[in-house]
Amino acid sequence: MNKKIVILPGDGIGKEVTTEGKKVLEKISELFDHRFEFDSAIIGHDAIEATGNPLPDETLSKLKNCDAILFGAVGHPKYDNDPTLKVRPEQGLLKMRKELGLYANLRPIKLFDELLEASSIKPEILKGSDILFFRELTGDVYFGEKGRKDEGKTAYDLMIYQKYEVERIAHKAFQAARTRKKKVTSVDKANVLESSRLWREVVNEVSKQYPDVTLEHQFIDAAAMKLIQNPKSFDVVVTGNLFGDILTDEASQIAGSMGMLASASVGDQVGLYEPIHGSAHDITGKGIANPLASILSAALMLDISFGLKQESEAVIKAVEATLKNGYRTADIADSKTPKDKVLDTSSMGKQVLAQLKIVGSRQIAVGSNYNS
Repeated sequence: MNKKIVILPGDGIGKEVTTEGKKVLEKISELFDHRFEFDSAIIGHDAIEATGNPLPDETLSKLKNCDAILFGAVGHPKYDNDPTLKVRPEQGLLKMRKELGLYANLRPIKLFDELLEASSIKPEILKGSDILFFRELTGDVYFGEKGRKDEGKTAYDLMIYQKYEVERIAHKAFQAARTRKKKVTSVDKANVLESSRLWREVVNEVSKQYPDVTLEHQFIDAAAMKLIQNPKSFDVVVTGNLFGDILTDEASQIAGSMGMLASASVGDQVGLYEPIHGSAHDITGKGIANPLASILSAALMLDISFGLKQESEAVIKAVEATLKNGYRTADIADSKTPKDKVLDTSSMGKQVLAQLKIVGSRQIAVGSNYNS
């Protein structure tokens, strides 16, 4: 298989974790005899510093002419500390989603048993949790009209959804549910928001095409509580842009750390794969960032964009084996973790590569014996 992949490191620890994700993709191409051609581009703060534009035309052109994107993160304290700045890194991310038609953000929340103790939630509540979030990406307050009035004393952000935007994300959620436990939870605030009432109406309409899938509705506040109280009650969750952003960050506590959560942003063409964490400038350059979310994002790429399920499973099993061997980065270590098992970013990546070689070789051998 020949595929062109753009590495989009972005800002902060994005550079550090995508380096390890790329190494995993290179190892997969070597083990399974694929050809992955890599390119790179700039976005976010680095792009602003270089060109004045958070998403330069050259970057966008590369993204529109590749098969998949491995993305890091955007952001910088400079913009957090000065909200008056008009050009901001996040604008590049939002424009990229819009230009590439990336309307569905998939965030699997699957707990590795080895990390039951890494969460602040009781292990007996967590064990067995397996949730797939579908967050709508191109509508809501992120893209609605916004501004100031009354001499800057009043600010507004329009929360807006169109019927087709809800329809397409709902279809993806129901289709995914058919391959899982056949349950969809739609999260909104229909008791208060008119946009949520439209959301609920459209999801109900779409559900009629999937009579084999159970649909339930929850308000965002109730869902946020239940996600911690009983995460095993969820299977597939579909929700809007703002609510999805908040809920999936909350769900990082189920997996033990944001450093464990991968995501895929897809539409009808190219797919973008990224960890859900931000640029984390407080730890940038210290070599302690957890690369596993970027590595697991690479696994999602292999599965969703390329249809390489065996290769994707090999990456997941390599991560699982690494955790079973007791290796941790600082964010998922606890008091029981031996000091020599707490690894930096690069060393954790090396452990996964070592396990990937073992897992991949076994899969190839089994396949060869079966085919013979």
